[in-house]
Amino acid sequence: MTKTWNVRIEIFDAAEVRSDDAVTTAHATLTTSAPTPLHGYGRARRNPEDQDVPEIGEELAAARALRDLADRLLNATSDDLAAIEHHKVHLRR
Repeated sequence: MTKTWNVRIEIFDAAEVRSDDAVTTAHATLTTSAPTPLHGYGRARRNPEDQDVPEIGEELAAARALRDLADRLLNATSDDLAAIEHHKVHLRR
């Protein structure tokens, strides 16, 4: 049997709203067969002295959102295991 989980990443560039703020944020959403999706968030800020390459900020914000999502998934898994085992469970990162 094969299951499909989907991750959607939405990227928001604050420079489109305010040109003086070079911040990119990302929101990652994991949907599974579970009733509640998991969310991760990431952010990247460009140093004003750096060259303006939007793709780099997008990649960094997305990577941080995925890392946050992965941490939240590990926490949800350890909580589920703890409920079954009736003691705290710590999974290695």
